Amino acid sequence: MMETDWDAERKQMVAQQIRARGVRSERVLAAMTDVPRHLFVPPERVTEAYRDTPLPIGAGQTISQPYIVAAISQALDLSGDENVLEIGCGCGYQAAVLSRLAGRVTSIEALSGLAAGARERLRQLGYSNVQVIETDGSAGWPVAGPYQAILVSAAAPRVPAPLLAQLSEGGRLVIPVGNRSEQTLLRIWRSRNRFETETICGCRFVPLLGDYGWSGSSNLS
Repeated sequence: MMETDWDAERKQMVAQQIRARGVRSERVLAAMTDVPRHLFVPPERVTEAYRDTPLPIGAGQTISQPYIVAAISQALDLSGDENVLEIGCGCGYQAAVLSRLAGRVTSIEALSGLAAGARERLRQLGYSNVQVIETDGSAGWPVAGPYQAILVSAAAPRVPAPLLAQLSEGGRLVIPVGNRSEQTLLRIWRSRNRFETETICGCRFVPLLGDYGWSGSSNLS
């Protein structure tokens, strides 16, 4: 039985799903080519790892569509030495991509099983500049702040005020905001304690749970 050429699968994913849709950052394209997405999905989904779709990873959560991961990463506008906060670690894939783009990544996950799995996976794969914290991410993680970039990988009903407070001057927050069915991906800049907002695209994420997110079921309705 022929083994899958994962490098070729990744290069094709980047060319057809990401570069072709307008992602132009060479650093982001290189990170997406480098990170082995098939090692972040459940074994029964490995043959689908490079498809143009989100995939379930357990506990009602998903690994985001490759294009969305790349678009978010580009929107954060990282140069290589930033302190980054990610809310919603999941399987750790987005954190792994960010680790190739930033100096330090703190990734928050509220679900203990996913947090433990992501922490071990990232350790085994050598992403040493990522720290996974198990807690309510909707309030951020001020201990390691301020942050030059914050990414929320789950849908919020509104922009959590604590996340804005944890942005450094000139910092960027990328977050999906909307209802449980559909959201708009926003990029927010902090400038002299004022915040400017830009719309990136429509999207659909699992809900952000916690004090500043949704309460109750983790499933979209």
